Amino acid sequence: MGGLTFEKILVIGIIAMFIFGPDRLPKIAESAAGLVKRARHWVDDTKERVSSELGEDFTKEDWRKLDPRQYDPRRIVRDAWNDAGTAAVGGATATAVAGATKSGEPATDSKPAWANSMTGSAGAEQLVPGQAPFDNEAT
Repeated sequence: MGGLTFEKILVIGIIAMFIFGPDRLPKIAESAAGLVKRARHWVDDTKERVSSELGEDFTKEDWRKLDPRQYDPRRIVRDAWNDAGTAAVGGATATAVAGATKSGEPATDSKPAWANSMTGSAGAEQLVPGQAPFDNEAT
């Protein structure tokens, strides 16, 4: 997926000239430039207002921490799954979570390791693999 190169911009300009004509094209370009300037001003104003409301303690490093592009959903889910599995059973059944025992045989318990701790709670039904938990008291 190539970027916006000079050749592509040139082709877009030629097509725009044929569509809009040489009379209207400068007016359209001027209005597009004004829109870009207004959008840039809005963004700068918003950053300034947020920074003033959050105070001087909020630095550029804090802005970088809030950047959504740094998050990988697969890593977040994997870490949450591993944290829940090791916290619930103390990390003793990590191979059972993977589906095999230490001897290499298939595990007989098909529930995840974290589900074993949930079955002992008061009023909880037995968890059945492949079925969602059912709450009898729900509406």
